Amino acid sequence: MKSLVVKHKDGTFLFALIPGDRQISWPKLRNLVGVNKLSLPPADVAFDATGYERGTITPLGSTNAWPVYADATMAGRRISMGAGEHGYSAFVQADALTAALGAVVADISDPA
Repeated sequence: MKSLVVKHKDGTFLFALIPGDRQISWPKLRNLVGVNKLSLPPADVAFDATGYERGTITPLGSTNAWPVYADATMAGRRISMGAGEHGYSAFVQADALTAALGAVVADISDPA
């Protein structure tokens, strides 16, 4: 699973959790969030927003508790996700993760 930090035009952020074999669907995510502009921030901005380097980003333990949006294709699966440091992963049940994070679970991805 990919954990992406996404920037709103108002300067706030959100996490998007996307399966590794899929890609974020910008139109779907913008529609769900109710905005017309979202973007992936530069690496330094993502670090400032989360406390994690790009490639290690996870909503778990982030320096800010940004809202989490998880792709619906993850439901009912055991997933691997970054654990906050290069070379480390955590295996979790997606349903337990999304419940613990209060994530919005919706169709926010497309096939890669």
